[in-house]
Amino acid sequence: MRAVQDVTFDVGRGEIVGIAGESGSGKSSLALTLLRLLPRYAVVERGRVLLDGEDLLAMGEDDLRRIRGAKMSYVPQASMNALDPVFTVGDQLAEAVLAHRDVGREEALRAAAELLDEVGVGRDRLGSYPHELSGGQRQRVAIAMALINSPELVILDEPTTALDVIVQAQILRLLEDLRARHNMGMILITHDLSVIAELADTVIIYYGGRVVERAPAVELYRNPLHPYTQALLKAFPDVRARRQRFSFLPGSPPNLADPPPGCPFHPRCPYAFDRCRTEVPRLREVSPGHWVACHLVRGDADGRADLREGPEGVLPVLQGAAEQDNRHQAIREGGRRREHGHRPRRGGRARRRDRQR
Repeated sequence: MRAVQDVTFDVGRGEIVGIAGESGSGKSSLALTLLRLLPRYAVVERGRVLLDGEDLLAMGEDDLRRIRGAKMSYVPQASMNALDPVFTVGDQLAEAVLAHRDVGREEALRAAAELLDEVGVGRDRLGSYPHELSGGQRQRVAIAMALINSPELVILDEPTTALDVIVQAQILRLLEDLRARHNMGMILITHDLSVIAELADTVIIYYGGRVVERAPAVELYRNPLHPYTQALLKAFPDVRARRQRFSFLPGSPPNLADPPPGCPFHPRCPYAFDRCRTEVPRLREVSPGHWVACHLVRGDADGRADLREGPEGVLPVLQGAAEQDNRHQAIREGGRRREHGHRPRRGGRARRRDRQR
């Protein structure tokens, strides 16, 4: 089974790279590969993971322990599982400091207290156990544990999963503030494109263990080219549009142990043709900074995306993307509107009451 194939991307200081895709597409496997935390039966056949010029895949365990938690850290999906239930929050944060710095316990606890204040939990929670905290507080503690040694790169795997929308917004605002204050790079893994729209500078769409599209966030939301990206974006409701049925993508992600031949998305793609069923599309740059792995899309001499010859009905792929521009841009702008206290129009509430009657 190949969970990660032909994946290439960079993360700069102060940059947030968002990786989006359905559950089961291999996103978490990619994160564990970067950290060298794969189970023993997993093998990395080829490739490199470079951090400040050092190849993590070529390091021994002693060198990796020096890197993990200090220069590179990880926030797993379930924050409760990341915290030991029999140790206090202060003990766990201090342990991370003592493992990487030549300091005493008192100084380690002082650093933990300062960081708990910074992430909004408060130093009065140093003596609390994980079960005494709310879900949002536990998530903030998990983020604090990842940041305690000021790493250069933080990988966050579904940091807002299982949190209510208010706490989600608080966590996203916290991540943005921490990125700005500490100038650290972040990899944000999620299946929620609205979360990525709020934070990411670059977006990677991941499917079947492969990157199918990569572009600057604004470019991808304005001009999604891969049919899978378009399907993900169309699944978001537009609160400003007339009532309509939700759009959804039939089927499921491929079984990574037995993937289909050719393009991994072709069994679900409405535009698939013969070549898609036999040949895996290569990720290519179709316009400056915009990479797509699709046989239907290519770049022209002027650096613009263009259509290849394909079956009838393919043209709406790109036309539909252009028509969705305002709707997708609204996803990115939605968080900012909420931040500034905008309220929905009264007419919208009146229409909902009429429908209920």
